[in-house]
Amino acid sequence: MKTFKDAVQNSDFAVSAEIYLRPETDADALRIQSDVLKEHVDGILLTDNQYGQLHVSPIVAAAILLQHGVDPIVQMASRNRNRLALLSDLLGAGTLGVTSLLLIAGERAPKNLNPRPKPVLDVSAVELIRTASAVKTDEKLPVPPDYLVGGIVTPVMPKPDWQAKQFREKVDAGAQFLQTHICMNLTILERYMKRLVANKLIRRVSLIGAVAVVADADDAAWLKENRPNVMLPDDLIERLKKAANPRAEGIRIAAETIREMRAIPGIVGVSLMATRDLTAIPEAIEAAGLNG
Repeated sequence: MKTFKDAVQNSDFAVSAEIYLRPETDADALRIQSDVLKEHVDGILLTDNQYGQLHVSPIVAAAILLQHGVDPIVQMASRNRNRLALLSDLLGAGTLGVTSLLLIAGERAPKNLNPRPKPVLDVSAVELIRTASAVKTDEKLPVPPDYLVGGIVTPVMPKPDWQAKQFREKVDAGAQFLQTHICMNLTILERYMKRLVANKLIRRVSLIGAVAVVADADDAAWLKENRPNVMLPDDLIERLKKAANPRAEGIRIAAETIREMRAIPGIVGVSLMATRDLTAIPEAIEAAGLNG
């Protein structure tokens, strides 16, 4: 079985994609979604109650995908677990044979969720990365897990005195790959990467860009307005508004972005999500000239 970990460490360009997890997502739905993607990607990202929305446990979903011959990338959020629960899940992921983790703080639950859970916030994203890295070298474990430890970063337009604090902290904690939030503003991304490369920070970690395959202008506008870390330039939204076929235009935009992203020094892979139609992801990958 091909894995995202192996692709990051040994291929020219790693490709992953996110599937939809909702309260009603069951084992059959997971298998059906993974079948759409598995021939085109190296691994499938399983989110952890993303944006504070309830869905099936990513650890359980990972077990189902592994049985189906698909490599899961398990996202784990520290938001609603204390360190004991997080350690238990880290050990559980390793026991299952999960080879890649994406460790984040996570968003608070939406205000309309009733009853609304209280955030725990026992450990930060940096501390979670450090903890996972320590588990990998714990001599008390008969067989320590050997997963690839990852985190999330937000590209910025670096100022002259920018120190890349968020990036450095996660790399120092043991992150082996860092994935950006969705960033289709290539001007910002190029300058961000140029500074990281110039400061020799990329030598210690693999950087994965993130791209959205957007179904139409309304989806793009909603993402931009409601997800503050998502970077979608206004000109891309205008292209979608003017397009006779918004779905095809969204695929075209994603493919163009992937091709340009691949040419940026320091970026070694891409992670894709689709706002509505999962089948648009393989089409964007193929249009970008990637074989998955």
